[in-house]
Amino acid sequence: MDRFVSHITNRLDAKGRVSIPASFRGVLARDGFEGLYVHPSLEAEALDCGGHGLLREIDGLLETLSPYSEERDAFSTALLGASEVLKVDPEGRVILTERLKAYAGITEEVTFVGQGQKFQIWEPSRFRAHLEEARNRVRDLRKQLSARHAASAPHPRGARE
Repeated sequence: MDRFVSHITNRLDAKGRVSIPASFRGVLARDGFEGLYVHPSLEAEALDCGGHGLLREIDGLLETLSPYSEERDAFSTALLGASEVLKVDPEGRVILTERLKAYAGITEEVTFVGQGQKFQIWEPSRFRAHLEEARNRVRDLRKQLSARHAASAPHPRGARE
């Protein structure tokens, strides 16, 4: 698998280290990234994490913006300037900095959440609330898409309008 999928909760140990799930470490290893690239999420009180795949997505976004523009500067600052590269120890653990933990509200446990080319690190109760909200939004979107599809579907021959 070359994507980050699922969600897993792990505890920080007494030294503040947390084990990256083995399946996530496998994706990072195949990606060839030494360490873990982390930046505060733009959408949530969580941390966006990954390797070369995430950096390629960021570079792709920045390339769509005009050089020296305010928009490019803002995205560069938020996605690159506020980022950190964390060292992964031989056991697959990282130490989240105090700044990153404070941003995400992390104290004792973290939830790793796969999102394809990246994964997020959440404080577990915040993630549960976010997941419930996401499920509700998806249900609403599904209803809207179904209604649009039904409205645009061709009527059967001979059907009266």
